[in-house]
Amino acid sequence: MPPLPLSRYTVLDLTIARAGPTAVRLLADWGATVIKIEPPPRGDAAASSVTGARHGPDEQNLHRNKRGLALDLKHPEGRRVFLDLVTRADIVVENFRADVKHRLGIDYETLAKANPRIILGSISGFGQDGPYRDRPGVDQVIQGMSGLMSITGEPGEGPMRVGVAISDTAAGMFLGQGILLALIDREQTGRGQWVHTSLLEAMLSKLDFQGARYTMSGEVPGQEGNHHPTQVPMGMFPSSDGLVNVAASGGKMWTAFCKALGADELMGRPEYADGRLRARNKEALRREVADVTRRFTTAELIARLNPAGVPCGPINTVRQAFEDEQVQYLGMTRTAHHHSLGDLHLVRTPINLSGHQGAPDFHHAAPDPGEHTDELLRELGYDEAKIQALRAQGAIA
Repeated sequence: MPPLPLSRYTVLDLTIARAGPTAVRLLADWGATVIKIEPPPRGDAAASSVTGARHGPDEQNLHRNKRGLALDLKHPEGRRVFLDLVTRADIVVENFRADVKHRLGIDYETLAKANPRIILGSISGFGQDGPYRDRPGVDQVIQGMSGLMSITGEPGEGPMRVGVAISDTAAGMFLGQGILLALIDREQTGRGQWVHTSLLEAMLSKLDFQGARYTMSGEVPGQEGNHHPTQVPMGMFPSSDGLVNVAASGGKMWTAFCKALGADELMGRPEYADGRLRARNKEALRREVADVTRRFTTAELIARLNPAGVPCGPINTVRQAFEDEQVQYLGMTRTAHHHSLGDLHLVRTPINLSGHQGAPDFHHAAPDPGEHTDELLRELGYDEAKIQALRAQGAIA
């Protein structure tokens, strides 16, 4: 097997919570050597955080493929070790508040003095500058402030959050992409740079066409529940034994939907003759489509509509999603071995490269705090006496 694309890069991971670790996970899964640096543990090393217990599924899925170094950045000797690591690293990733970054001396200007090729990746709640720069930011708050909650949920029932930490994961993905861009840029310039984004910027970008409806025309989108805001009919409809998602909004798909389900009476109605009219009469059309879909079971709708070119699928639980035959074929999990938990089945990267058959395996489960401290310092050239002295001083654990 060829080496993974990022195998020549070393990442120092200072991230906490979810957004920063999501960015680092992209780099770790594709081969980067990732050193997770965190303070020496105080009390229970497996204590819960915002992403749950250290040995829980959330932390394990976020921090796989990393080795752990417990290092006190506030201790002079700990900081010296960190700068030794910076001189040999390619990337540092953090999601501290701006004042914390400068207080710890991990701002870009400081790191670049130690290593001009270093790339610093940063995530914040609201941006590195501006009136909200010092505010704490979490996904739920950003979902509300970005407008996302105002367009999610059923009309008239109030705002609704998305069921996953969408601003955290979106910001993490964008930062990961930005770091890759900075690596490409460094090949041309020979210098690193500061790459940063925020949860708020990420969510405003992810509004996509809903945001552009406002920026271009001043239109303020509202809630449409389980139906598409502009494409009709596209949404969730009842079957005789449950619910399905159906997308029959285009002219060809609308005709195919009517023919596949024997609803010729709808196809011939003048008020539904084209997309503009179907959108104008969307409430009535959705009711009539529901009357048609209720005649069939979920399985019958899937069997009739998909071969006709009309996308249709069930509303799965998470269990049903992972047990679906297509998901099983795609092999969406990989195994990581944990020293006390055994083999853990975690969700793999969704990226597939033809030069690397199959997504990469996981070579490490998420590390306990300081699990690899001695090993990493030996690789840095520290002898046993130096390591034990640092431990005695409280600089490492």
